[in-house]
Amino acid sequence: MARDRISDVLAFLVVARERSFTRAALKLGVSPSSLSHTIRALEESLGVRLLARTTRSVLATEAGARLVASVGPRLAEVETELNAVSEFAVKPKGTVRITATDYAADTAVWPRLAPLLPANPDLRIEIDIDYGLTDVVAQGFDLGVRNGDQVAKDMVAVRIGPDRRMVIVGSPAYLDGRPKARKPEDLVGHNCIALRFASGGLYAWELKKGRREVQVRAEGQAVFNGSYQLLNAALAGCGLAFVPEDLVIDHVNEGRLRYVMEDWFPTFPGLHAYYANRRQRSRAVELVIDSLRYRDC
Repeated sequence: MARDRISDVLAFLVVARERSFTRAALKLGVSPSSLSHTIRALEESLGVRLLARTTRSVLATEAGARLVASVGPRLAEVETELNAVSEFAVKPKGTVRITATDYAADTAVWPRLAPLLPANPDLRIEIDIDYGLTDVVAQGFDLGVRNGDQVAKDMVAVRIGPDRRMVIVGSPAYLDGRPKARKPEDLVGHNCIALRFASGGLYAWELKKGRREVQVRAEGQAVFNGSYQLLNAALAGCGLAFVPEDLVIDHVNEGRLRYVMEDWFPTFPGLHAYYANRRQRSRAVELVIDSLRYRDC
């Protein structure tokens, strides 16, 4: 059936259900004469009468009854689905996919999003752990979470955390008896716990003292692809780790770890959620963004 006949079929279904052109016209917001013309045009295009008209009533013919029985339920299903889709705009519903590092997921993302689920049973949150600079559009994510300086310029960025300091730490068991590192060159003689990106490369430690910035290719016996593994290896005495300070501050305060080269610790822009600049976003995505937003900046 041609697309321009769909509206005519919908009009016919209303007339068949109401058994009156007058009542059907009121529901459709058209005049009875205009509605009658629409039905005649539909009958002519199909080559069969759909309605038997008398002075007192309007009844579906056998062909009309078949159309009501076969097409009516299908169009009702379509309407139901369209209404369901429209609900995405007014209440949180559906899956929100987020790419984040393990550190970001555990410290900023999940703690703020977990409380949303009990109150929104139709909401699903999927978090994919990745240290790469993910293209959220190409890989089908609604949001990405990375440091502010890692967000592409064509993305919309929302701060979700304060600026953070990166620190070098080692355990007393590892540091005792070893030469003290005072400058980046001294790290060459140390067992540095390395972070490997999904791309295969090792993360170069980005150190800063005053205006001087240095990147150190830290290498050692242990290599991981997650921040918590770096921390655990440092606690086990396997070497020096370069990690976010809030991840280790309690261990430092309680003596399980010590700072190394503290005057070279850099501060990076805080975590940001980023997404494509689309005008239409689901209510679920909007709720997630609002829940992640950093309030104290």
